[in-house]
Amino acid sequence: MRWSHALGTPRRLPDALGLAVRVEDAGGPDLPLDLLFTSSGTGRLGRHLPLLRTDALTGAYSTLLAYRTGESERVLAAFPVLDPPHTPRPTLWQELACRPVRFRLCAAAAGEPWRPFASLTLEAVHLAPAETTVSYDPVAHSLPGLRPAGRLNRLRDAAYAGSRHGRGAA
Repeated sequence: MRWSHALGTPRRLPDALGLAVRVEDAGGPDLPLDLLFTSSGTGRLGRHLPLLRTDALTGAYSTLLAYRTGESERVLAAFPVLDPPHTPRPTLWQELACRPVRFRLCAAAAGEPWRPFASLTLEAVHLAPAETTVSYDPVAHSLPGLRPAGRLNRLRDAAYAGSRHGRGAA
């Protein structure tokens, strides 16, 4: 996983926070699943909009755009599961230095409540050299039963195709 600031604002200022998760071999050998979440609201409209915040764990992260799961389109979200007391820290790394960080992964179709489907536990920080940094791509690394969907995803498809081309990736 990778945690990031979208705008790169100074740490004391709010920023849209990103949480990128790769599930190795999710679709079989050498077929990973990449899920990209952004700090967001949780309501019907808020789940589709980035939300600036200073604390990595004060609110939800969502995919902003829907994924096709079976016959439905659902937005995915990661909700922090906090063990009291929670001391706000500006980075996930600072939190991980104190204890494991847990998220409840949920999905919701339009007009539905969030429904949990998995949990995610982050236990340690492992810094990787820049040349080994993973390039997350939710379009190229999706699963047949879990694919980005909707009209706006055409733009996402084009953006990630351009990014792969620019990186010299397949």
